[in-house]
Amino acid sequence: MASPSRPRRRARASIRLAAATSLLALLAGCAQYAEQLAPASPNEPFQQGRKTTVSLLPQAPSAPSNSRDFAVQGNPELSVMPPAPEVRAGKVYQLPELIDLAERNNPTTRVAWEQARQAALAVGITESTFLPTISANVIGGSQQNTTPVDILGVRKDIETTVSGVSSTVALQWLVFDFGQRKAAADVAKHVLTAANVNFNGAHQLLIFNVTQSFYRYGAAQTRTEVAARSLRNSRAILDAAVAREAKGLGTTVEVAQARQQVAQSELRQVVATGQERDAYQALLGAMSVSPTLNIKIAGSGRRRLPAPADISTDEMIQQALSRRPDVLASYANMKAGEAGINVATADFAPKVYLAGVAGQGTTGFDAAGLPTIGQQTSGAGVLVGATMPIYDGGLRAANLKAAESRAAVARAAFAKTQEEAVREMVVAANTLRSALASYRAASKLTDAATVTYDAALGAYENGLGTITAATIADSGLLDARQAQADAHAASLVAAANLAFVLGAMTSPRSAETLSYR
Repeated sequence: MASPSRPRRRARASIRLAAATSLLALLAGCAQYAEQLAPASPNEPFQQGRKTTVSLLPQAPSAPSNSRDFAVQGNPELSVMPPAPEVRAGKVYQLPELIDLAERNNPTTRVAWEQARQAALAVGITESTFLPTISANVIGGSQQNTTPVDILGVRKDIETTVSGVSSTVALQWLVFDFGQRKAAADVAKHVLTAANVNFNGAHQLLIFNVTQSFYRYGAAQTRTEVAARSLRNSRAILDAAVAREAKGLGTTVEVAQARQQVAQSELRQVVATGQERDAYQALLGAMSVSPTLNIKIAGSGRRRLPAPADISTDEMIQQALSRRPDVLASYANMKAGEAGINVATADFAPKVYLAGVAGQGTTGFDAAGLPTIGQQTSGAGVLVGATMPIYDGGLRAANLKAAESRAAVARAAFAKTQEEAVREMVVAANTLRSALASYRAASKLTDAATVTYDAALGAYENGLGTITAATIADSGLLDARQAQADAHAASLVAAANLAFVLGAMTSPRSAETLSYR
């Protein structure tokens, strides 16, 4: 085969050198001007689209602007909201139905679910280490060489080609490791237990949050109704004052005072209505649904209050501790920490492994003008070995101490979780008793304030009382009714909190009945 001329080879070499030099210059330019992707100065806004082009080469400077606008370019993808849950128009939703909507739309429970799935997959990963690993490998290649040779004064190029393909199947199996893999599997299983109970705990927390938001919204509804009734009472006083003035029995001062009381009642109604809207949004937020959702929600102002709970017995406390998700998860983490010590301890022991390989290869040699030479080979082998770490600069000892420290932290965290859980139970029971006592006192106050208002208004209408006494009685009745509504809602929330800290807030039904067991 005739070789190409030397000028042609030199030309091709020059072209390659020029291309390589240009590429290096381009890369250097990219790195040099990459800072143009950032804002131009500390007090100038970042202008999207001016410098973030495909190329990092220098861009033309933008025109100077006298006004600084730090707005950012909008992304239409961010404005896409998840679809709102389907609700039936005109239907009044009760608490269990609201909890069902929340469980189907809340992202927190989805996160807990994915974490539980990840922990389950981790168990499968650790258990797979007990099995051998089998892999197939194929490698092939070809190499071509051109050698110029002078033969009788004539320059010739001799081309040779070497090619080959090799395929193997390899087996690797850790046969014995003094329980390290078993300990790692135990760690993964305990972590899975914690993730699973945390998933149920996330649902219990969601049920509790929706429940307390539902009762607080019910209290806000009741306060709005109370404000409306107070406004009607104030207007009744105003009508009586106007009637007395028309008969010549009253004065303009009394009418002015009555009008002031009406204005005050109107203001209270506006405030109560705003608080009701806020409580409605808080309930939607607890449900993790769109704040623009329009749904009719049943009131809770006339819901029967539960009886006080007695959790003074150790048996009831122990029963509650055994079913609380946070206590169960903390205990599982403690067991995982103890298993982690076994994992670190096994690093000091030897490991026995088994390896095997079977392969086949094909090679070929081809020279110009000569027949091709080929060869096929095959082989197999089995190896049994052991490895024993002797010195690692204290790495294994440090890992063991770290594992022991993590286990100690997990034990302390478990003890703290137990202590806090018992304290939460006792405090929740006391809060419920106080809330129920407050409701009974507020109910008596409401009854007395109602009698006082009726008597003061009747006396004023008959000329036996003053406008001041009537307006004071009206304000007192409003305060008493609002205190009664707040105490009623506080009792329901306290009962829900007690059921939650006892680990009994496990379903929409339990949230409806507020059962402590």
